[in-house]
Amino acid sequence: MTTLSDVAKEANVSKMTVSRVINHPEQVTPELRAMVEKAMESLNYHPNSIAQALVNNRSNVVKFVTLEDIDTTEPYYMNLLFGFARGLNSKQYAMQLVTDPDQIEKGRADGYLITGARNKNYDMFEKLDKPFVLFGENHRGYDFVDSDNQMAEKMATQYALDRLYKHIIFIGIDIKEPFEYSREAGYINTLQQHQLIPQIYRVANHSHIAEKLVHEHFKEFKKDTCFICASDRIAIGVVRALQNEDARIPEDFGVIGFDGVFLDQVSNPKLTTIKQPIFEMGEMLAKMLLQKIAQSGSPQGEIMLKPKLIRRQTTR
Repeated sequence: MTTLSDVAKEANVSKMTVSRVINHPEQVTPELRAMVEKAMESLNYHPNSIAQALVNNRSNVVKFVTLEDIDTTEPYYMNLLFGFARGLNSKQYAMQLVTDPDQIEKGRADGYLITGARNKNYDMFEKLDKPFVLFGENHRGYDFVDSDNQMAEKMATQYALDRLYKHIIFIGIDIKEPFEYSREAGYINTLQQHQLIPQIYRVANHSHIAEKLVHEHFKEFKKDTCFICASDRIAIGVVRALQNEDARIPEDFGVIGFDGVFLDQVSNPKLTTIKQPIFEMGEMLAKMLLQKIAQSGSPQGEIMLKPKLIRRQTTR
């Protein structure tokens, strides 16, 4: 069995240095840490996670906290959960799912990943005594990972213009949160660059409400219109309404969704959408949180991952 001494010899450092890399990586230089980690990988050495946790007075458990009424069995959140779990595996951490905000600090945990955070929740964060990171953009300076929402809707809007749709309408989610502001800004900025006037509707994130909106305003929509939607749920409602009005998709009306997790593929016709790298964001959140724990809560900043436009049957 490979020992700490074997790793130290392979890396040409002391056993104390190897121990520090394992237990307190923030105390060594990146170069030294990389050298020791390379030796550990070469010798297939894996620290005893239980002993490591005892040394650091840690539980090797982090909590995945949902603050909104979220169905975690949905494909979107299942992808995020699996990505997060995979990221934790590299450090032999376990995950506990928490759906009741009152239970966040009950029981032992070394840190928290918080999803569904809204403006009303921010006061609570100041009281947390463990490191935490957020899934989703925020303007309060908290560490977070998200897809680049503004870039995403710039891509969608420019694509609609490139496909020669003359009227570009944005249907957003009716919440006053940073990610939604960013999506709208991407749409608005792109239209303004082309001297076009933005037209924005906002609805709750439910397909039947988006369907009702389009049905009520259908006579106002001209041919050669493309709807840029802030979610695939909204986009599916728009498609359904257009079909009920016997509108031609994509010849006369285009629809672009946002998320790219399952709903875009079960839609008929299949949705053109902006695909978020959900699984990768989960992995990145785990990496950020574990690094923050290792560095005693030091700020980690923000990470914006690049989305991808997936062209399907709802645009020409």
